[in-house]
Amino acid sequence: MPKDQRVPEQDASGTPARTLRADAQRNRTRILEAAETVFAAKGPSASTEEIAQKAGVGIGTVFRHFPTKESLLKAIMHAVAVRLADEARALAAEGDPATAFFAFFTRTVEQAAEQKTVVDLLAQAGIPVTVAKPVLALREAVEVLVGKAQQAGAVRPDVRVPEIMALLVGVCQASLHTPWEPDLRARTLAIVFAGLRPADATG
Repeated sequence: MPKDQRVPEQDASGTPARTLRADAQRNRTRILEAAETVFAAKGPSASTEEIAQKAGVGIGTVFRHFPTKESLLKAIMHAVAVRLADEARALAAEGDPATAFFAFFTRTVEQAAEQKTVVDLLAQAGIPVTVAKPVLALREAVEVLVGKAQQAGAVRPDVRVPEIMALLVGVCQASLHTPWEPDLRARTLAIVFAGLRPADATG
């Protein structure tokens, strides 16, 4: 990529704000990835200095992209929502319609602790999670997954997206606040999935 090529930047809420040189965009991406890891491990006590060290950039670079910790947290939430929507779309396009929705649900729960940590931090700081566009994109991608699963006879026809999202959020929160071993998570998901499948389904 040419050195002076520019790519879109997003502001703290995930809305395109201005453009960055490609090298600056790479720094921003590294900062976000490092921040998600550090916040998940240390919670509110994590410092901006730790994030800069993890990302391999100077503290000034972090503040140029994210003037406050709150703006960094919002950007992480945006990135998480976009990533989940991308995963859902990829599964809808390439996965087996009978299993893709369940694979997405399982994968999201497995990632829940890291993602919910960020939500908790935002709630503690009293900051609204302003990621309306990516959240809408995620909801739409999940709707496609559920629709394909229903067409394949893998999900009950009366199940709607609001119920799916409520179940997904509830199970993710439970997996964070209750120590779940992989076997317990698998058994819990099996019960949830049994309730979503048609009565005569054997999967």
